[in-house]
Amino acid sequence: MPRKAPTKLDPEEGTMKHVPSNDDVSEPDEMPATPPSASFRAQLTKYTYTQTAGTANHLPAPAPAPASPITAIKRTRATVRAAVESVSEPSPPPKKKRKPSKYAGPAEYAHLLPLVDILEPNLICVFVGTNPGVQTAIAGHAYAHPSNHFWKLLHSSGLTDRRLKPEEDRSLPAQYCMGNTNIVDRPSRDAAELSKEETAAGTANLEAKFRKYKPEAVCIVGKGIWEAIWRYRHGKNPSKKDFKYGWQDEEHNMGKTPDDAGEELDENGKVWKGSRVFVTTSTSGLAASLKPAEKEAIWKPFGEWVQRRRAERGFKPRPEKAQEVIDKTGETSARSANQLDLLELSLITASSES
Repeated sequence: MPRKAPTKLDPEEGTMKHVPSNDDVSEPDEMPATPPSASFRAQLTKYTYTQTAGTANHLPAPAPAPASPITAIKRTRATVRAAVESVSEPSPPPKKKRKPSKYAGPAEYAHLLPLVDILEPNLICVFVGTNPGVQTAIAGHAYAHPSNHFWKLLHSSGLTDRRLKPEEDRSLPAQYCMGNTNIVDRPSRDAAELSKEETAAGTANLEAKFRKYKPEAVCIVGKGIWEAIWRYRHGKNPSKKDFKYGWQDEEHNMGKTPDDAGEELDENGKVWKGSRVFVTTSTSGLAASLKPAEKEAIWKPFGEWVQRRRAERGFKPRPEKAQEVIDKTGETSARSANQLDLLELSLITASSES
């Protein structure tokens, strides 16, 4: 049967025209097709399409071509590939966390010397730390670790007029009428290496020190220290209702004279009722539960109170005495450092020989 010749729309004439194709060329072995009869052509004219001017002007706009499925497939494959690669790629190793400390006996740090208490009678306040850290013990000065914020907070709260260096710690009484001590004397890596028995015994020692030197107030540098004192006194940790930063009630004063020991008088001849207690935040760089601004807000009222008491007492700094103490402690620290170097050398030699 002869094939129908393809046609296409002529945009200028609006009629269908014949388009040559490969099918119009006879193969060598084909016979020429017989032309259709006139009656057959007449029947075909009924179905011939003729475009009018009206229809040419109002042809509907071609619908937009659907999005290519290839793009969608590529996107899907890319997504799947990324997901597979993210699973197959090894995740970066987690950061090594510092292992929690456990109890370490005094022998562990026997080569380190304890700090000397900075105490004088009738100071306006005395700071109470936990115990000397390793770097503090090596330096021989309070809060000597670079990450500790003690000296920074003393300055920002108004307790000192400038930021002191750890080497100036012994000048606190002469310069600012303040002192320093710890609940436990021996050095350790951190407070977790101390036992509850040590902190309990340390609380009793604190009471005796404050009874002897009678400071107006004691500043507990850290919640954990106050909890240890509370456990010693009450046999349990303070509840959320019991604990608060800032000034504590008078019943919690430290260094009070026992009831059966009779009354003691302070420097003004008044009955000694113990040192008032102010609890502040820890200054350790590891204590990150509070933001720096929050810590400063807790320290600020104590700094303002100490400044007011200095003015009311008419306290005058003694810079000559302060410098004398600094120079003296510098010589002592140098001797201690030499002793530590010799001790460490002997320990290394002993371990290599064994």
